[in-house]
Amino acid sequence: MTSSYRPLMGTPIDDLDTPCLVVDMDNLDHNMSVMADYYENRNTKLRGHGKNHKTPAIALRQINRGGTVEGVCSAKVSEAEVMVHGGINNVMITSEIVAQLKIDRLCNLAKQAEIIVACDNLDNARNISRSAVSHGVSIGIVVELETGLERCGVQDIESGVELVKAISGLPAIQFKGIMSHQMMSEVSSNKEDRILEGKRLIQPMIDLRKAIESEGVEVEIVSTGETWSYDVAGDIEGVTEIQGGTYLLMETAYDYMSDFQFAASVLTTVISTPRIGMAVGDAGTRCVGAIKGVPLVYQRPDITVSGMDADHCIFDTSNVPLSVGDRLRLIPGQQDAMISRWDTIVGIRDQKVEIVWDILARGTHS
Repeated sequence: MTSSYRPLMGTPIDDLDTPCLVVDMDNLDHNMSVMADYYENRNTKLRGHGKNHKTPAIALRQINRGGTVEGVCSAKVSEAEVMVHGGINNVMITSEIVAQLKIDRLCNLAKQAEIIVACDNLDNARNISRSAVSHGVSIGIVVELETGLERCGVQDIESGVELVKAISGLPAIQFKGIMSHQMMSEVSSNKEDRILEGKRLIQPMIDLRKAIESEGVEVEIVSTGETWSYDVAGDIEGVTEIQGGTYLLMETAYDYMSDFQFAASVLTTVISTPRIGMAVGDAGTRCVGAIKGVPLVYQRPDITVSGMDADHCIFDTSNVPLSVGDRLRLIPGQQDAMISRWDTIVGIRDQKVEIVWDILARGTHS
């Protein structure tokens, strides 16, 4: 059962029921503009990741703002289904899809939009090919290269070339290109450090592209990069798109990326002040999450979150008193895990509700 709470347009933020997932529309627009302006006149473009907001209306807003490939990434087939039904006609699924049921759904989706999927082994590609033939569709494939995330992907350039050569001969399959994910070995706010790390991690993708093309196979897509390397990957010759997602709503794990502003937060109300130096809010891990640690209190460095349970957050108020009824906004450590806990996003501008978006891809785990 989904929540029936849906505030009216123009409702003041102080009148919202809590806890409530809110997005600062000015900050959202700022983040969108930074990325769009950066990629607008570059050969490299943005492919925004749908998992970070799970909302087709926001994905369309990104695309309309410019600087994109006019498509999105999705982590799962079910998420891609929601994006396509919401009006997105180009989706790259960035996880390997191996179960036959999911492959059949992939093929059905390809009747409605251009579908591209990650692959790192030939058996998977053959299964996709057989299903695509039976469904009368064509599926695009990008070969994933492991470049430091220690997750999926072929492990070296030679394996990547061999897989591409084998895939290129399969019926109902279009080899589109290559993709990868990266993670900084050490977080740094210094741009020079990010540039060096980004180039180091992305260089194997450029080497793979050259090796594939030396075999006479065209590489249309080189999809790589993250929010932390958006201004690195965009200037590397041979990269065609980056898979940025976190930049849009932001999270504390990316607080070193000062180009972007915190947009998403959970509004919470203080419901108890049981003793001096302590206050209790009505938002816990069920609505904020704690994958990358407890949240920060937005624009209140004098207040810290000292603990959480499922439905409460504990504030250390040693430096400032709080009263029952006071309201605070919590910035998550990891925002896509937070988004998946909600039915709606309440967009706020000038301290009032401007828009309410349904998170249509919530719960799309398959």
